[in-house]
Amino acid sequence: MEPAFRHLIRFDAYALDLRRCALTHGAQDIQLRPKAFDTLRYLAEHAGRVISKEELLTAVWRDVIVTEDSLVQCVKEARDALSDSSQRIIKTVPRRGYLFAVQVQVSGVERQHPSEAPDQQVTFSRTRDGVNLAMAVVGRGTQLVCVPTWASHLEHDWDNPTRGELWWFLANRYQLIRYDGRGFGLSDRNVPEISPTTFELDLEAVIHALNLRRCAIFAISQGCAAAIALAARYPQRVAKLVLLGAFAQGRNKRGSIKEIEFSKAFISIMRQGWDDGEAALLRMLSASWLPGASPDRIRWFANLLRSSTTAENAIRNRQASDDIDVLNLLSKVRAPTLVLHSKQDNSVPFSEGRRVAALVANARFVTLDSENHVPLPEEPAWPQLLRAIEAFLS
Repeated sequence: MEPAFRHLIRFDAYALDLRRCALTHGAQDIQLRPKAFDTLRYLAEHAGRVISKEELLTAVWRDVIVTEDSLVQCVKEARDALSDSSQRIIKTVPRRGYLFAVQVQVSGVERQHPSEAPDQQVTFSRTRDGVNLAMAVVGRGTQLVCVPTWASHLEHDWDNPTRGELWWFLANRYQLIRYDGRGFGLSDRNVPEISPTTFELDLEAVIHALNLRRCAIFAISQGCAAAIALAARYPQRVAKLVLLGAFAQGRNKRGSIKEIEFSKAFISIMRQGWDDGEAALLRMLSASWLPGASPDRIRWFANLLRSSTTAENAIRNRQASDDIDVLNLLSKVRAPTLVLHSKQDNSVPFSEGRRVAALVANARFVTLDSENHVPLPEEPAWPQLLRAIEAFLS
């Protein structure tokens, strides 16, 4: 697991702001193209070590094949931005590569251990069909209920290298209300039913238990369907709706043989690989949500899957997700709605998010330049995601 989230890398009079993907000099932002920023960041993160051109090309362009000239141009752009014509900061080491030669300071390091999670209040609500759901409340301000996607765990999610950063951001600005869905995390594991209907029952139970008369709702992926249903059926309870990676119909409901076959293959891999000690198959599944993540992050997420629930519950949850169909409810949503979707999302097609935004009256649609289901903190799409959420909820 990556041990920390680094927000600022400082050197000389400069700083790399990893939240905003910006190079700063004092209070001034210095413009860099995304790949030039990524090149500079990688060098700074590995200050004091010679980085070969091959390593830099792999780290910055991943699976895309580019010429060495692309790298040379990015290094030149970074040097120009740093006024580093003398190569005092970024040195060229002949026949070896590049060396970031000045000392760096890293700040903004958080949650290196689960004990550093905020002092959240964990209580339980009970659904109409008798399931105990774990709920956690932290922060102050506007009440924001987060509908869980799968693999949630109220305790471990603060350390989650894919979603944890988002929870911290929200908890610092709102009264963040999260809960584990049935069968997951701290909620009851032995449950009679997991279905699209129970996704809605769980959200309703939390709203009722906390006596939330009117609140904002934030949902990711499969959780969006329950949020849409609540907003359509109880418009007086939902002030605003934020949907990330949303879909109104699961794979089994989209009228595509390919999607149905994909669903079957996905579940087959889960059935075979959930209890795999090396979690190789789970890492493969995790990579489908996070193709741009590092191996350490993918490994962490795969381990979270196993610790959050059992193989049986995971499969039941996945089957329920594939059977979601709230398409006819979209036109009934009256709450102001923000829909965000990654342009190259490998998990939920971009067209699904666009369809949700098109069918909800006056919904705002924001395209995120990412291939990950939820953008990662180091991506240019990350600050775009945070700005859009904050502006909408404020």
